[in-house]
Amino acid sequence: MPEFSIVDLKKEDFSVSSWSGGTTTQLAIEPENAEYKDRDFLWRVSSATVDLEESVFTPLPDYERLIMTLEGEMELSHNGGDMLRLPRLKPHSFDGADKTVSRGKVIDFNLMMRKGQCEGILRLLPETGNMTAMSLTEGILYCFKGSLSVFAEGVGEKSLSEGNALKFTGLSPEVRLSWRTQPDTIAVFAGIINNNTGGKNNGK
Repeated sequence: MPEFSIVDLKKEDFSVSSWSGGTTTQLAIEPENAEYKDRDFLWRVSSATVDLEESVFTPLPDYERLIMTLEGEMELSHNGGDMLRLPRLKPHSFDGADKTVSRGKVIDFNLMMRKGQCEGILRLLPETGNMTAMSLTEGILYCFKGSLSVFAEGVGEKSLSEGNALKFTGLSPEVRLSWRTQPDTIAVFAGIINNNTGGKNNGK
């Protein structure tokens, strides 16, 4: 298991790509040299803008997905079902194989996880708090708006400003994180449990 560490992820280093309904900013991908277009990654964390009133999500049959709206209001329909309203800053899970249609112009936050190889959570950070990593192995903390400070024993304090992120590796039940946000800050955390014990991800 890798040693616990926190790495700064700067917004100027994020890759931005286009999709049918807008643009996607990739914050992190595992393995780090994986390419989203090849569909052979273990997990991916991103933030997307949806610029159309109605759009169709890219099909990802090998992945489970978690999504949270950061700005704006969105409704989703899976496989022709009723439209579901997504409350802002509340996570919603669905199968990447679903035919998913969205309504509403938003900015969202996404976690994609390869089926059977990893699981995950999305959480909005309260103003102050602390957490233990529990069964999590990796995590991405993204500051969408405002700024915050994060403290971890053995690493010290890290400051996180708007548009940037922190990557946590080597998480374990012994790791304890605490934070303090500035007023009106919106910060979200994607936590990953890596069940992939086989090393390289070889697809289905």
